[in-house]
Amino acid sequence: MSVKRLAGLIRRSGRIAEPAPPAPALFAGAEVFGGSVQVRFVNAGGCSDCAQEVASAFGPVYDVERYGVRLVASPRHADVLLITGAVTRNMIEPLRRTVDAIPTPRFVIAVGDCALTGGVFAEGYGIAGPVSDFVDVDLSVPGNPPAPALIVEALRRMTGR
Repeated sequence: MSVKRLAGLIRRSGRIAEPAPPAPALFAGAEVFGGSVQVRFVNAGGCSDCAQEVASAFGPVYDVERYGVRLVASPRHADVLLITGAVTRNMIEPLRRTVDAIPTPRFVIAVGDCALTGGVFAEGYGIAGPVSDFVDVDLSVPGNPPAPALIVEALRRMTGR
């Protein structure tokens, strides 16, 4: 988009982004976060399609950060753990340690069919099972892969914004 066209859009409408949709219902127990959550993202295995959709949710088009959701590098700074992919044998213990490192209260969101059921990898040799077999899942986002808008909606339920 040219600078001239962008300037024209801003002059005519006063904005270049769509207004936010109405706030979703707050997830039970998430009121402790006060409208802002820190998210640690873990890809436990799989094809990484869901991981790409999570990246899109945090990108400039969907911009989940405008709703008070921020990615953090350490589980010690996180409120929510976002997990994609079926859990591989090598990820069982690191996943449990990551969950244990998150201070309470904490929430776990499983994203994608692989995280929920094992997906197409369920019978694979290196796959141990879905996320719920190893950690307690509070919220799930189905899809193969789920649209970034669904991921944004689930994260907005954590902030209520």
